[in-house]
Amino acid sequence: MRLATFNLLHGRSPHDGVVCPGRLRDAVKALDADVLSIQEVDHTQPRSALVDQTALVAEAVGARDSRFLPALVGTPGGSWREAGPDEVPGAEPTYGIGLVSRHPVAAWHRIPLGTSWLTLPLLVDARRPALVRDEPRLGLAAVLAPPAPVGTVVATHLAFTPGYNVVQLRRLARALQDLPGPIVILGDLNVPGPVAGAALGSWHPLARALTFPTEEPRIQFDHVLASTPLPVSDARAVATPVSDHRALVVDLAPWPVP
Repeated sequence: MRLATFNLLHGRSPHDGVVCPGRLRDAVKALDADVLSIQEVDHTQPRSALVDQTALVAEAVGARDSRFLPALVGTPGGSWREAGPDEVPGAEPTYGIGLVSRHPVAAWHRIPLGTSWLTLPLLVDARRPALVRDEPRLGLAAVLAPPAPVGTVVATHLAFTPGYNVVQLRRLARALQDLPGPIVILGDLNVPGPVAGAALGSWHPLARALTFPTEEPRIQFDHVLASTPLPVSDARAVATPVSDHRALVVDLAPWPVP
């Protein structure tokens, strides 16, 4: 089973600033992931050609099931409002996280993680510096139908506020404790290297690789964490033609499933 997490930067290339749906499709298809968690995902945004990017990614990898979870209505870095728990992506542009799976999904769970109200200097679209207020953060849990090798996979994108993202990660782990295991969290946690595993104590990082920025990466913001030890045959960060993050890919070795 191949697991992957990829912050898409809504499909923008940091090299030329262009958002090309075909380029995004080729990038995720090359990852060949059975389960792919995606962050910074657009749905009908003018800046990304009005594409439903989760549907595009699902088609590219041959996913059986997929879901987009909007965090906000509007455009990050511009005018937006928090998406409600029953928000259905429609005519208005939305932005959030997604999860696509070649394994059938038996149940989906939306997990609110709160919002840091701090405003910090960041690069918008990986190009221009600006003061940016943080966004609502969510977890999207998919309970996989047996006989999938893992019980639950979770997509998330945590706050860029140091410390508050650790609070969100612990909040997420608590919300998952009654779901079928093994449980795997995949996402841009915005916490460096070993901090993610240390913050949860009993959880197990499945990959150590630098993921940001995509050119000459210096830090690991993207993580794959498991609730129990899982056999890993390979783990690596993969540079693609889109995004300022590398995708983090983990290949699980076969093991007996009860």
